[in-house]
Amino acid sequence: MNDEEIAVKLEGHEHEIGSLKHRMRAQEDQAKAIQSLVVSVEKLALNMENMLEEQRQQGERLKVLEEEPKKQWSSIKKTIFTSIISTVAGALAAALIMAVGPFL
Repeated sequence: MNDEEIAVKLEGHEHEIGSLKHRMRAQEDQAKAIQSLVVSVEKLALNMENMLEEQRQQGERLKVLEEEPKKQWSSIKKTIFTSIISTVAGALAAALIMAVGPFL
């Protein structure tokens, strides 16, 4: 191998090394972009987890709010029923006393 062939091979190797360096820089940039994407996905997952917990809490509060009118209506029905029963029982007791009263 003479000097000219060595120079040609050396130039080819230098060109190949330059190409590899360029590809390596591109690979490093891509790795940084992927790492940034991973961090963003982690943040997104954390935010979604927090939103899910908030949504559960809101669902529980909404359920309590929806149950309140049912409880009030149930209480009103019980009060009306108790009033009617008390009135009927009072009337029956008064009628019984009036019926038994003359015999006493």
